[in-house]
Amino acid sequence: METISPHLSVSLIKSLSSLLGMKKMPIDKAEWEGYFDESGHLVKSRDFISSNILDRGLDPAVRSEAWKFLTGYYSWRSSHDERLTVDSIKRKSYEALCNMYDKIQPLLETEHRDFMQVRSFINSDLQRLYLRDAQGYAIVDKKQLEKILLLSYVCNTEAEYQQGFHEMLLLFQLLVEKEHEVYWLFQFFLQKTEHSCVVNIGVGKNLIMLKAVIAFMDPIFAKHLEGKSRVVQSLFPWFCLFFQQVFKSFDDVWRLWEVFLMGMPCRNFQVIVAYTMLQSVRDQILRENMGGDDILMVCGNIIDLDADELISKACSMYKLLMEHKDKVPDELKEFFLQGDP
Repeated sequence: METISPHLSVSLIKSLSSLLGMKKMPIDKAEWEGYFDESGHLVKSRDFISSNILDRGLDPAVRSEAWKFLTGYYSWRSSHDERLTVDSIKRKSYEALCNMYDKIQPLLETEHRDFMQVRSFINSDLQRLYLRDAQGYAIVDKKQLEKILLLSYVCNTEAEYQQGFHEMLLLFQLLVEKEHEVYWLFQFFLQKTEHSCVVNIGVGKNLIMLKAVIAFMDPIFAKHLEGKSRVVQSLFPWFCLFFQQVFKSFDDVWRLWEVFLMGMPCRNFQVIVAYTMLQSVRDQILRENMGGDDILMVCGNIIDLDADELISKACSMYKLLMEHKDKVPDELKEFFLQGDP
């Protein structure tokens, strides 16, 4: 497991500070390629790259390659030739999984009611998925999405299919070209983010931590939310979709997700992001003395956000939390375990 120094590095502190100032240009293809030597080995430190991704993000032209490192598809220590081998292995492994699935599919259809129900859910979700390019041509391969979602359901016992996975998987389909890459990047993404977007694994934990953050950071707001426990619980769609529906564009979603993948500035940064979003409507909620339903309506109207601005504000919240880290309750301590999960 690769980790970043347990103490705030100088580069990370600079990143947190610069995020509060002028917006910088993302890492472009020329700069990314400069991180590697002629054999394809990394010549920059992992800490350096992580801080720059937090600070500036990745240019769209870099993402398809960089995300293979961020998710763990490629090792940061690999050479160019080793990555070619890895890609070949991943492709063959995916083909083997597909062959296995084809063989057991008739049995699943006749003997497993859950499989038929999940397939029905997936088909229903995909029917609502609509995306076309500027010329009006469909750019969503729904057959491929259905195949990968069913294969993931059968092979990944930790993450059963849930509504919204089809929308998340779409972003991987748009990110890389090859089918086996779409499948593996999605699987590695779920693992790398500790299944934080999975209802029966991480979402409940996120909601518990969000409530604890509110209580510690903003007692006045926490007091207002007392007796309205379902308010925080009802924010689960933020985590299930990893905030996908609150942004202006897919680029914004990728921008935030790549920060999550780097595990910076802390683990469970998604909870700090959710708290930051709540803070954006906090004053209105208190001023108008809103009840539960009105609070949920206001939170549901948090849309069209800019990822750089949200990350910057969330980093400010994290720095504020760090200033009081000696007083934080035990359930929040893991915010200070930096680096990869």
